[in-house]
Amino acid sequence: MPDSKLVDPFGRRITYLRLSVTDRCDFRCTYCMSEDMVFAPRAQILTLEELYAVADAFISLGVKRIRVTGGEPLVRKGLTGLLAQLGAREELEDLSITTNGSQLSILAADLKAAGVTRLNVSLDSLRAERFAELTRRDKLAQVLEGIETARRAGFRRIKLNSVIQKGRNDDEVLDLVRFAVEHGLDISFIEEMPLGQVSSHEREITFCSSDEVRERIEAGYTLVRSSHTTGGPSRYWQVAGSETQVGFISPHSNNFCGSCNRVRVTAEGKLVLCLGHDGALDLKSLMRRYPGDSDRLRQALVDALQLKPEKHEFRTDEQVQVVRFMSVTGG
Repeated sequence: MPDSKLVDPFGRRITYLRLSVTDRCDFRCTYCMSEDMVFAPRAQILTLEELYAVADAFISLGVKRIRVTGGEPLVRKGLTGLLAQLGAREELEDLSITTNGSQLSILAADLKAAGVTRLNVSLDSLRAERFAELTRRDKLAQVLEGIETARRAGFRRIKLNSVIQKGRNDDEVLDLVRFAVEHGLDISFIEEMPLGQVSSHEREITFCSSDEVRERIEAGYTLVRSSHTTGGPSRYWQVAGSETQVGFISPHSNNFCGSCNRVRVTAEGKLVLCLGHDGALDLKSLMRRYPGDSDRLRQALVDALQLKPEKHEFRTDEQVQVVRFMSVTGG
């Protein structure tokens, strides 16, 4: 039996897993994937049983939070069954999903019944034409309907995720905060990460720091430093006079590596120890060579943690530092 905890060489304990269930998505967000994205053959994607085996191994090693990601996780057939299995695990303190919201009007009640505790919904614009430009899909109304359906299903701390880019959507920062306040939502603003080669914009020009976003917000709202946390990298502020928490995820301007408590597993079964590095461990090959050998899988995870880098060093210039797109890594 391997060591019972996941601790890296820098003393950081891993308690948070981001588990991608598919690389496919019904959107084509410009900073996340290319329009003509080539997806992995289905045989290369972990089965639902393999996904659960990975999650089970991490839970047995002390992981308390699992975020299910994609691509767009809600397009994965049979997902609610996997979620129900995970939702039944008493060791988990939090089971959440990052989604583009397109399927929430259909699936929100099922997600709630399966034991999902929180939803993160990507929303970069409230303007239909711009939304269609950023996502390459004209589905803003569908996403907004999905958010409202999730609220009616009983999800209480729905959080919006907004990637802000200069000259593309930075003029909507206040509108997005206003929308969150009016609908009882939280919102996190994310600095764009240099993952994959994009053709729609020049990252060096469109980069917008968290400090710049916060200045824009404070032109219309009072922000009060908050102790709120979801176990991830967001630093939170509360909008005075409301319950809305505003988070900032700042991989460029405020490196959060020192307190990193998470790893990712891609839909193809690659264990990604750091978002800012290309190295990964192939869990799928291990599991398919030794099916059902949970001890071997757990030991591989413990051993792999000894290779976790101390930090990433994202830059704002045009040089791509990680060749895989975010949709491949898992959000």
